[in-house]
Amino acid sequence: MIPLLIAAAVTANALPDPLAAGWHGQPVCEKLRDDAHLRVLRCTFPPGAGHERHFHARHFGYALQGGKMQITDAKGTRTVDLKAGTSFTSDGIAWHEVLNVGPTTVQYLIVEPK
Repeated sequence: MIPLLIAAAVTANALPDPLAAGWHGQPVCEKLRDDAHLRVLRCTFPPGAGHERHFHARHFGYALQGGKMQITDAKGTRTVDLKAGTSFTSDGIAWHEVLNVGPTTVQYLIVEPK
């Protein structure tokens, strides 16, 4: 279920979800599982690749391969060092864009409960 704030942003902006959003017309996330309980995506960002503006429903993330990512959202632009083996949770993101600004490929899993 998408929180009301996220659903409103999606309706107003017609943003894609992380699976539909790509980078210069190419997909960056692949669906590993989609059933009645959850959807699991693996997203891969070689150096210089990003993820165009998109929204996220509530999710859990896990970094398979770390690196340096630039994130732009309503709070501004910041650079984070994502370490392999770390995880994070989110109640949803109205919108953001990301760009791999480091020398290594970044890869993570996104697990979305339904």
